[in-house]
Amino acid sequence: MWAHSANMNGQWHALSDHARATALLAERFASAFGAGELGHALGLFHDAGKGRGCWQEGLLKAGEHKGPVGTPHKDLGANLLRAAAGPAAMAILGHHGGLTELDELRDLSGARGDDEAVQAFLGEVEEAARVLELPPGSLLPGNWRRSNLVAELGIRLAFSALVDADHLDTAAHFDGLPEAHVRPDADMADLRDRFELERKTMLAGRESSPIDALREGVYQRAIEHAAGGTGIYRMPAPTGVGKTLSAAGFALHHGAEHGKNRVIVAVPFITVTEQNAQVYRSMLGPDAVLEHHSGVRPPEKGEHERRLRSAVENWDSPFVVTTTVQLFDSLFSRKPAQMRKLHRLANSVVVLDEVQALPLRVLTPILDALRTLSEEFGTTVLLTSATQPSFHALDIWNGLEVQDVVDEPRALFQRLRRVRYRWWLEPKPELAEVAAKAAEHEQVLVVVNTTADARGIYRQWRDDGVRNAFHLSTRMYPEHRRTVLKKVRGLLAVGEPVRLVSTQLIEAGVDVDFPVVYRAFAPAEALQQAAGRANREGKGATKGLVVVFDAEDMTSPAGYGIGVKVTSEVFGPQSDSRTVDPDDLDALDAYYRTLYSRGNTENGRRAREIQSNRAKLDYTAVAEGPLRAGGAGQVRDGSLAFRMLDDDTVPVVVTDHEGPTPAAQLLRRFQQAPEEGRWLLRELQPYVVALPRRLLDVPAIRAFCSPRMGDLHEWIGPYHEAYGIDTSHSQEQEVW
Repeated sequence: MWAHSANMNGQWHALSDHARATALLAERFASAFGAGELGHALGLFHDAGKGRGCWQEGLLKAGEHKGPVGTPHKDLGANLLRAAAGPAAMAILGHHGGLTELDELRDLSGARGDDEAVQAFLGEVEEAARVLELPPGSLLPGNWRRSNLVAELGIRLAFSALVDADHLDTAAHFDGLPEAHVRPDADMADLRDRFELERKTMLAGRESSPIDALREGVYQRAIEHAAGGTGIYRMPAPTGVGKTLSAAGFALHHGAEHGKNRVIVAVPFITVTEQNAQVYRSMLGPDAVLEHHSGVRPPEKGEHERRLRSAVENWDSPFVVTTTVQLFDSLFSRKPAQMRKLHRLANSVVVLDEVQALPLRVLTPILDALRTLSEEFGTTVLLTSATQPSFHALDIWNGLEVQDVVDEPRALFQRLRRVRYRWWLEPKPELAEVAAKAAEHEQVLVVVNTTADARGIYRQWRDDGVRNAFHLSTRMYPEHRRTVLKKVRGLLAVGEPVRLVSTQLIEAGVDVDFPVVYRAFAPAEALQQAAGRANREGKGATKGLVVVFDAEDMTSPAGYGIGVKVTSEVFGPQSDSRTVDPDDLDALDAYYRTLYSRGNTENGRRAREIQSNRAKLDYTAVAEGPLRAGGAGQVRDGSLAFRMLDDDTVPVVVTDHEGPTPAAQLLRRFQQAPEEGRWLLRELQPYVVALPRRLLDVPAIRAFCSPRMGDLHEWIGPYHEAYGIDTSHSQEQEVW
């Protein structure tokens, strides 16, 4: 009996071989969270339905005509295993289309009429019969019974382990390999030692800074705390104090101390992903570090679907740098393509950088999942931010012990106070006035809230003949942004004039040091982060200047509403003739507590619906929203689904910018050899722009987006040398 048709060598894939190989891989992956026996059983039974005669006949026809088999096979294995595996049998039911809901497992009609298929399958995979004799529920790890939310997350990880194992073994067959290539677990002690050696070399070759001693103190305390047990840690440290290296040092030392499998660093903006990944690669080696922020999703159906499975990222590297959007949208997804990597979270160290950027509307399920990962699945979490949110004030973390890896953060903030604030709020200026005033400074950074405002200021500078003017936003592909930042840093280093306008992507950890920063009024955490780009090294004879302006014609995203209102009440000029700056930690705590209350963070309808549907093991409702009455029956209410960004994005690769980019050749190769997709997508990432999906509804933009593979598009329109893809005629207002 066969599991798959002939590969490139003309060899068919035996069902018994596939079942056993998938079982061994799934067992290995699931052992990281104490569910190895369950993983083995899921792998063994996931394709049991292929024992049906009609399925085997369909495969033979499909092998001749290169079409789909057309006969389902997922239900039989789920039905057979649901007694011993309980709700975890949902993983089998969804291993192609995705996790659904518990009722779908309950509604399976027993094995009646399938006795012949069952016997055929057991004849191929004899050891499966012993699994069927196990007591009910015996495959479920004991800690999953503590609550449905623990079980919900456990099933996600088990599903991930199964899907990854299935895809790896299937890909190996079609590639003509004797077995799947699985990267061995890294030696974390070796990575730690390599990091320490390279760090010493880096520091020795770097120009000294007045705050180097403080940075070293923060690093050493982080290393000392790394000996602590698995749990949740915080690093509340000012910008510029070296959090990138200190967080990695903590993670690697902790991983080596406790036998963790990998380090996963998640940051809110792609710009920081690119910057940090470059730093870590230089210290750990390119083979050890995976930079993953591609949002490319392969098609779920079609002739290329099977070959494209290998393009789905599975985080098999020992050190992963990704985005918080990628991390949490995957964690709360239901689709195999997004969830394949989730089992890597178990027994790992997860560093959440710039944690203040987590969206309030889904903060409750995020914090609940982090707590559960830490308490039940061996994951250590490190929260880093200069504007550390007051998560301890929320009930979801009630009773949770969170350890600080920085001593006396208030004293540290006071010693590192390197800027002074000036508030330009009344009377409100116009953006043109702000642009002109900022350009009077030889070296200045202007940070605005939307791509439209960034383009507007840049165009004014260009029209006014402002020397050395630059622009940054995510409408530019990553390699283009890297080139701009390199030029800007070079001009700053030699004291040449340089004026840069950027959206907020530059704020969260991007290493630039301007004497003057202008920041459009925004929530307090954004103001504080922008200030971290001023006098970053503390070398100025005077404190850096941060000008907070509220232009009457500037634009802001709708999501800024509550944050801006609370910021205006807590910070800036107050009615009692005093001024409160965003680096006041007590004021920041008051700000976050008020923000959580005003935003109804814990009791908002979306958060409550997500948590309720998670407890009911309704994965479809979590990812796509609960069913609601609609015009033609019932529809999914996406406004109550888990989404990091309510504005979904489409990956668009730029193949022409002042001549063909390297992406042109990579894209051609991707279309010719999709089985190499994972490696090719990694190479394509520096040339991909994430456009809001709704922009494709604009005819002028859609005409320039040519579909290539899955949801990957090629940009065939003009690409501006300064600000990239111009979508100004769409009237968009994104933070990016």
